[in-house]
Amino acid sequence: MKKYLAIILSILMVLGLLAGCGSSEKKTDEPASAAQDGELSELIAAAKAEGKLVVYGSCEEEYLAAACEKFQELYGIETQYQRLSTGEVQSKVEEEKGTPSGDVWFGGTTDPYNVCAAEGLLEAYEAKNASHLLGSAYRDPDGYWYGIYKGILGFMVNKDELARLNLEAPKDWADLTKPEYEGLIWLSNYNTAGTAKLVINTMIQKYGHDEGIQYLVDLDKNVQVYTKSGSGPSKNVGTGECVIGIGFLHDGITQIVDNGYGNIELIIPSSGTSFEIGATAIFKGCQHPNAAKLWIEFALSPDCVNLAKDNGSYQFLVLDNAEQPAVAAEFGLDPENVMDYDFEDAKQNIKTYVEEVMNALGGGDDRFKTE
Repeated sequence: MKKYLAIILSILMVLGLLAGCGSSEKKTDEPASAAQDGELSELIAAAKAEGKLVVYGSCEEEYLAAACEKFQELYGIETQYQRLSTGEVQSKVEEEKGTPSGDVWFGGTTDPYNVCAAEGLLEAYEAKNASHLLGSAYRDPDGYWYGIYKGILGFMVNKDELARLNLEAPKDWADLTKPEYEGLIWLSNYNTAGTAKLVINTMIQKYGHDEGIQYLVDLDKNVQVYTKSGSGPSKNVGTGECVIGIGFLHDGITQIVDNGYGNIELIIPSSGTSFEIGATAIFKGCQHPNAAKLWIEFALSPDCVNLAKDNGSYQFLVLDNAEQPAVAAEFGLDPENVMDYDFEDAKQNIKTYVEEVMNALGGGDDRFKTE
């Protein structure tokens, strides 16, 4: 009897310990937003007192709208937004010269962010939630911008159209200059799109300065359309209007998964490619500085970035507490299989490079008009 009693007591003790572990786990498994709000209570109060936030977004509008609606829901702060390409945002804040009409910038590749930071148009802020970034590469060292996602540059092709034209899909950057692709390629505008600026930097870093610019001159002979926004080519591949689009491959995933274009093939250039870091930042001299800081904390949280995959954006996330979009991996995209991109060179020289490319193209034509 004593033996059985000892066994029963042992079982009860184990159950008690398990229950204790469960309650302890429950306490530490507090939602990220709740723990975050406790640490940021003073900032939240100051942001609510300002009562408003204006966001310029260079990610896709569906994700931008969802993020702004979530911020307004969480904090009761009126949140207005406008979707503009990164080049358009850069031009806008440069024209406003330190008295910006917007408070924060959200999404889009970092090359234009770096130009604006160098021009003194962004406000440095040391974000608490930056501790969740996967590495120092995903932030400006002085806090002028923070990364929220990562996207791979590549090609999207319409398989049906290529078959109709009896053409093989391009496998690498050099293939895009072949005569058989004349009039079949779409790329974004070097004057307006951060994606196109990344293409310039990629070609210069890949081939060298003069050879990289010459490559873009050769490529131009095959480009039919330069779109205002970096995602423009991807939106026209499935319909066949664009046969070969250059852009971020997660935009191609959106067209396949959300819009049902199974005729799109995604291609990572065989000799290597680069990647973007999609960022967020505060405009220097903004009208709602506390709400802007709170936005940065929000943008660096699962409350924000986990909205992407549910709103047509399948980029790889760069926060350790975020939920990666499984569909990106299903398409075989490896976020680490990219070239060693020189962000500092891009930061220092992209404005000059754009001018050099446009001069090499003879000043451009109607395809490069920004209005």
